[in-house]
Amino acid sequence: MEIRDLTPEDLDDVLDIRKRSFGPLAAGDADRWRQAVFPALGEGRYLGAFDGSRLAGAARLRQFTQWWHGKPQPMAGIQGVTINPEDRGRGLGTRLMRAVVERAAALGDAVSALYPATTPLYRSVGYEHAGAQHNVTLPAEALRQIRPSGQVKLRRMGPGDAAELVSVLHRVHAAARSSGPVTWDEGTWSLWLGIEDDFLYLAEDGFVVYRWRGDDLLVDNLVAGSGETARALWSMVGSASSIARNVVAPVAPDDPVLWLLRERSKEEVKQARWMFRVLDVAAAVERRGYPAHVTCDAVVTVEDPLLGGGTWRLEFAGGSCAATAVSEPGVVLSVNAFSALYAGVPTATLRMSGLMSGDERYDEALDTAFAAKPYMLDSF
Repeated sequence: MEIRDLTPEDLDDVLDIRKRSFGPLAAGDADRWRQAVFPALGEGRYLGAFDGSRLAGAARLRQFTQWWHGKPQPMAGIQGVTINPEDRGRGLGTRLMRAVVERAAALGDAVSALYPATTPLYRSVGYEHAGAQHNVTLPAEALRQIRPSGQVKLRRMGPGDAAELVSVLHRVHAAARSSGPVTWDEGTWSLWLGIEDDFLYLAEDGFVVYRWRGDDLLVDNLVAGSGETARALWSMVGSASSIARNVVAPVAPDDPVLWLLRERSKEEVKQARWMFRVLDVAAAVERRGYPAHVTCDAVVTVEDPLLGGGTWRLEFAGGSCAATAVSEPGVVLSVNAFSALYAGVPTATLRMSGLMSGDERYDEALDTAFAAKPYMLDSF
């Protein structure tokens, strides 16, 4: 079995595997998928596993920007990991994912994330559960009752607004000190903003993308940098309450809309869990944001059989972290555990799960520095 880069000639076979794994794509969606994946072919971000000339499996590495405590960094989003039904159960998925992790590191990404169809495969190559996409169902009438001031100007947007939309996302996530959300590149947003059945509105510091789904409304994204913009966008979505019964939307765990509702008791929230992996410890901690008031240090040993581990002294100050290789005892973690710690999972949880050992004197410092409530608004 050979693992190599895919070419344009392989895309029909990839679509066939996707159909057998996830179900068929509509004709329009298949065309849009081809447009979206084509750039990845020349960037070394789409790998295939071949049995001779026959494609047996594939996996794509998407280019994202991910935010950690309001600071952006490049992130490899792993998508479309598919194995032919007749090739499953032979360890091919593990071999393919090992190649994907090595490729992501070679491309310079220090962190990676994915939405798992199964946990054991991804844990075996260093990923650990870190956060979720929180999809909440809200009564449309409750959103209609949110009263905006009328001062926020909303306009329809299209493919030509991709650059401005990305700029809004960067400003909002930085100001909110967000952890976990991802930003698509401008080219991908241009494709998404061209979908005819979506309703797209842009404000100076926010936007919304939503559509009908049966008798309900489905929000893809709603991001706001101010209370007034949040009120304007949510109330506009709720203005369809004479027809729509519910609105289903991905939100942050502490999204302001949950406090703007007049009535709030029971909520229906479905979580789509995502997993996270640190690929380069020193680069990942230096690219992350931290609370500006935190000044501390810790020694961590990270064991990574696939990419190689090491021991570092992490020094946190002024919202940044410096990593220096050392040879002294400290906290000991697998790369899975360090990835979870990076995403805000407490040291007590990691120790009780048997994922962390060693010197306990650094636990409070690590909890304080890496504290986070990671979430995503997008799935991939």
